[in-house]
Amino acid sequence: MSPGAARPAAAPIIVGLLFDFPQGDGGAGFEAAARLGLDDVAATGRLDRPVEMVSREIRGLPMGTEREMVDGFRAMEAEGALLVLGPSISDNGLIVRDLADAAGLACINYTGGEHTRSRFMFQYQIGSLEEEPAILARRLAQRGLTRAAVVHDRSPVGNRYAECFEDARAGLGIDVTGTAALSPVAEDARDAVTRLRAGEPDALVYLGLGLSSRAVAIALAELAWNVPVVANSALMFGYVRPEWRDAWAGWEYLDGVADDNRNRQRLAERSRAAAGPVGCAAYDMGRLAGEAIARARHLTRAGVRDALEQVKALPATSGVEGTTMGFGVYDHGALKGGFLVLREWRDGETVQVAT
Repeated sequence: MSPGAARPAAAPIIVGLLFDFPQGDGGAGFEAAARLGLDDVAATGRLDRPVEMVSREIRGLPMGTEREMVDGFRAMEAEGALLVLGPSISDNGLIVRDLADAAGLACINYTGGEHTRSRFMFQYQIGSLEEEPAILARRLAQRGLTRAAVVHDRSPVGNRYAECFEDARAGLGIDVTGTAALSPVAEDARDAVTRLRAGEPDALVYLGLGLSSRAVAIALAELAWNVPVVANSALMFGYVRPEWRDAWAGWEYLDGVADDNRNRQRLAERSRAAAGPVGCAAYDMGRLAGEAIARARHLTRAGVRDALEQVKALPATSGVEGTTMGFGVYDHGALKGGFLVLREWRDGETVQVAT
C-alpha cells in the first residue's frame, strides 16, 4: 500500500437471523433489539470491524415443512454467516441442530427444548420443555389442586412437555384424571375438553406451542367449565395476539420476563417495543453474539463457537433480578437462575403472580 493511500475497510462480520415462522414485521423488531445488544458490546471498543445482520424468513414446522427449514439454513450458510440466531420452535431446532453440527456453524436458538443443544447449537431458553412442567406441578400442589387433566400438543413440543409433567407430578401427590393430545394447529378442542371434564378434575393443564390454546379456551367458554387452568409459556402469544387474552383470563402461565429485573427496565427506557419476552431475548442474544465475536481468538466459525463457551455470568434481561447468562463446555443453555416467571393475563394485561 503506497504512503498516504486509504486503508482498505475490514470486511463485515455477518450474523444471520433465521426466522422459522412468518414475522408480522418481517423480523424488524427482533433485529432492532438484537442490534441494540450488539451495539452495547461494540461500544466497549472490542469489535474491530462492523457487524452486518442478514435475515431469512421461512415457514418451518408445524405450519411449514422440514424441506423449507433445511433450505433456509443452507441459504443462511451460503450468505457467509459466522453465527446464526434462530430458530425459535423446538421442532425446527431439532432439524437445525444436526445441520449446524454438519456445517460447523454455531447457532443460538431460542426454543424451549434442551434436546436442541449440540456441539454447535446453543440455546437461549424462551421457556423450557423440561423445567416448566416441574414449576407448574409445584404450583398446582401449592394451590391444593391435586386432580389434574392434561391437554397437550401432539408434537415434539407437546409430547416432551407432557412427559416431563408426568415425571414432576408423581412426586407431588397429583393425580392425572385424563389426557388429550391435539394437533398443534387445532382450531376445535370441544370433544377433547368434554372428555377431560368427565374425569372431574379440579384443574386443567395446557402444554403446547400455543396455537391450540385458543381452541381450548374457546371450548372451556362454550361448555361453561370454569376450571382453574395452568399453562406453559405458550401464553406468551398474548403479546402479539391481544385478541386472545380475554379467553385466557384467570389462567396462570409461565413467561420470560419479570417486573423487578432492572436490566429489563433499562431496556424498556431505550425501546419500549423490546421489553417483551422475545425482545428481551433478542437483545440478550445480540449481546451474546457480540461477546463471542469480541472474545474469539480466531475469527472463524469454530473460533466463534469456542468463544461462546467462554461467555460467563452476564446479567440477563429475561427472568427475575439476578438471572444470568453464559455458556460452558457441555453447557449450551444460556440462562441460569429464575428465568421462568409465573404470570396471568388479567383485564387484557399480563400480571406477575406472587407465589
